[in-house]
Amino acid sequence: MDASTPRQSPRAPVRPAPRPRSTWDAWGTEPARLPAGAKTLITALLPGKAHPVQRRAAAPTLTPSRLDDGDVRAFTAVVGEGHVSTEDDARLLHLGGKSTPDLLARRLADPQPAPDAVVAPAEHAEIVDVLAVCAERGIAVVPFGGGTSVVGGVAPESGRLRCVIALDLVRTAGLWNLDEESLLATFGAGTTGPQAEELLNARGYTIGHFPQSFEYASLGGYAATRSSGQASRGYGRFDDLVHALRIATPAGDLRLGRAPASAAGPDLRQLFLGSEGAFGVLTEITVRLRPLPGATAYGAWSFPDFDSGATALRELTQRGIRPTVLRLSDAGETRVNAVMGGHLRRARGCLAVATFEGVDATEADTVRAATDAIFRRLGGTSRGEDPARSWERGRYASPALRDTLLDIGVLAETLETATTWTNLLALKVAVTDALTASLTADRTKPIVMCHVSHVYPAGASLYFTVLAALTADPIGQWERAKDAASHAIGAAGGTITHHHAVGRNHRDHLEAEIGPLGIAVLRAVKATVDPRGIMNPGVLVPPPAAARPGEPG
Repeated sequence: MDASTPRQSPRAPVRPAPRPRSTWDAWGTEPARLPAGAKTLITALLPGKAHPVQRRAAAPTLTPSRLDDGDVRAFTAVVGEGHVSTEDDARLLHLGGKSTPDLLARRLADPQPAPDAVVAPAEHAEIVDVLAVCAERGIAVVPFGGGTSVVGGVAPESGRLRCVIALDLVRTAGLWNLDEESLLATFGAGTTGPQAEELLNARGYTIGHFPQSFEYASLGGYAATRSSGQASRGYGRFDDLVHALRIATPAGDLRLGRAPASAAGPDLRQLFLGSEGAFGVLTEITVRLRPLPGATAYGAWSFPDFDSGATALRELTQRGIRPTVLRLSDAGETRVNAVMGGHLRRARGCLAVATFEGVDATEADTVRAATDAIFRRLGGTSRGEDPARSWERGRYASPALRDTLLDIGVLAETLETATTWTNLLALKVAVTDALTASLTADRTKPIVMCHVSHVYPAGASLYFTVLAALTADPIGQWERAKDAASHAIGAAGGTITHHHAVGRNHRDHLEAEIGPLGIAVLRAVKATVDPRGIMNPGVLVPPPAAARPGEPG
């Protein structure tokens, strides 16, 4: 190869091995087992009468498909035979996401609201044509990757349209281009995290993005929701990793991002990162890569309280020292995690865990030593490597535990926000108090825990986990607690979401954060790229208020 020739693979997709999909009524493919003694511990910590919500013994009845034969023929002409289905088996796997109200409804509601069909295009041009069919026939489109939304982002809602399809992107999975000189890779949006890493690791590279949904979520989903990933301190958030996007909208195509930096007006990629399918379909994602690390070191420290631990994280971050993963649990989360894991010696104080990647062990150990020096100076006590290794082994397990806890009558929910370092403790107190008050009013005694898992020079995220005995009205219980926490976040100056996205669950709180003019800007963008309103109706952009008599609608 001539030295001037870029080291790029040809534009022909390398297809990954298929991945299992999450079941229709739970996170993952099989029920999670509670740790030994967990049920007894939870019963002791959560007094009061619990109301278990059991999984169904059989699949539910689904709402009947509203597509007519002409619709099916039109879609089949685009994507081919066998890639359009109105059968219940296919629609069952696309009932929506994996939020707590989603899963409760799957156990309680009958019939289940379902998409009218599942349509699976293979590449960008087919997606463009599917959108054209939907616009012509008045059919709503819900882009569907891994189905891991926890904010109501992929519910099969048709809005004012006559029916809705799930646009399943699984057939777009693949590595379309690899530029080893620029360290860029282009993937089909339906490529899952494990598929992307498998394809890249074989060539010595990684994206380095490992959210808790990693086993099932897609790269398109990462981009559409501004995913953060547990290694955000080392690699950055996913929106930091996106070099370019290819987008199909009902109004036309967009290719955004051609240079590592540009002053060519506002960065339009930012309109579509976090847009959750409301403006169009992200069809191809070009991401920045890193070489695989040669070594990983681990460390854990306990702090006497959350304040001192947060101070240590702040100083570490503002001095530019970069562990790959950096987390701090409050006293409640430290205690519960230690007892559930059978590690009673770790039950005191507030535990911080970190991982450190490097080209070799010397580089990884150097960053760990710098972290240790700051943490010890600010009150931290080393706990060795084991707590960090233990966290890494179970890093993807928690969502499935939520389903098992519902079986025994326990509400287990998470929510997240972020703010400045100056405001961090006040926001933590405000949200904790709001959740405690709401759930106590339902005659339960909740446990509210919190950790920091994403840090920046100016501030950090707060991730709350709530445990409470389920009441006889579990969805109402969740709605009241969620609303109380969301109002508390807004009043205390936090963002309504740091990495879970807006979806439907946060939509009505968005205006408080970006203002009426901000909402008007989003509506104007949607009206331009989606003039018939077919794209994921009800997500992100609040519908316009109903017109009063005498006013235009």
